[in-house]
Amino acid sequence: MTTAPPGWYTDPRDPSTEHWWDGTTYTHARPRMMQPPAPYPAARAYPVSPKSRLVATLLSFFLGGLGVDRFYLGNIGMGVAKLLVGWITFGIWPLVDFIVVVAGAAHDGDGLPVLDWQA
Repeated sequence: MTTAPPGWYTDPRDPSTEHWWDGTTYTHARPRMMQPPAPYPAARAYPVSPKSRLVATLLSFFLGGLGVDRFYLGNIGMGVAKLLVGWITFGIWPLVDFIVVVAGAAHDGDGLPVLDWQA
């Protein structure tokens, strides 16, 4: 016959109390200790780009046709492509890039999302 090791156990008849089991019998009773609340989850559980979303938005608005916003975010290849052929899209590419940055869907050259308005 195996028995539980000595310790505090929840009373099955009253879950709000605990009894001390000394190995043979229950003795002392005490109110059950409440579990401490779980800590708040981290604000972000994933890495975020150190680049500023505000700077990217302003660069996209004022110099987006030249690809400066892409250069700032570290997307050098797309910045060069936007600089050389972006004018062919009649302003559609810079407008779409501006909307992407404002919406918070832009990523930097390392693939990290650009979410913070202040870096």
